[in-house]
Order: sequence, then C-alpha cells, then structure tokens
Amino acid sequence: MTPDQITLVQDSFKKVAPISDAAAEIFYARLFEIAPEVKPYFKGDMTEQGAKLMATLGAVVNGLRDLDKIVPVAQELAVRHVDYGVKAKDYTPVGEALIYTLDKGLGDAFTPDLKESWVTAYTTLSSVMIGAAYPEAAE
Repeated sequence: MTPDQITLVQDSFKKVAPISDAAAEIFYARLFEIAPEVKPYFKGDMTEQGAKLMATLGAVVNGLRDLDKIVPVAQELAVRHVDYGVKAKDYTPVGEALIYTLDKGLGDAFTPDLKESWVTAYTTLSSVMIGAAYPEAAE
C-alpha cells in the first residue's frame, strides 16, 4: 500500500467509526446474503460480534503504517478462525461485504480511489491471513 492509500483508508474509517453499530449490521446482513454458508460460524450475540468486528477493523486500520505489528496479530486471528470452520474461500465474500458496507456507509465519499485503497488493504491483509491459516491455499 502507498502512504496515500493508507491515509485514505484511515481517514475514511474515522467517518465509519461513529456509525460502527449500523456498519456492522450492514456488513453481516450483506455477508449472510451473499454467503449464507458462513452463517453457522456465528453462534454468539451478533451485536457483540459486530462490536468485535469493528474494534478489530479499527486496530488494523490504525496499524497500517506499522504492518510488522499487525501482521502477526492478523495471522493468529486467521489461525483461530480455522477452529470455527472458516475456509480460505470465505475471505472473498467477507471482502465483498466490507466494500459494500463502506459504499453504503460513506455514500458519495466512497470514491473510486478510496475503494481501490480499501480493496488493496483488504487484499494485502487477507492474503497474509490465508497464508498463515491455509498454507496449501496460498501456494
């Protein structure tokens, strides 16, 4: 990611954070719409799950300038998700749901450059996570 892309992602997330509950609802509604097969992974309270999602996303976004710190955390998270049944292919609809959520939450502020920056951020991180949890899929 370029420094400009990181700035775009971080600045836009500051606009999402105040609507984090609504953003989490949009995210999970979209995820379950496009990938209903992942719904069984989520057994707890979805409001609590949404809060965890947004907190994790915030930590990752804030750490984009220091990937050496967030990559190991993301890798550990990915490995833990294997126990929930998550598969490498599940990262694709998660990314799609994230971009959809940002588009809905930010409206006209979700410019093509901003979208490209978020896609780059998600692709970078999801690749690292898939590589840690499913080494055979990363090859």
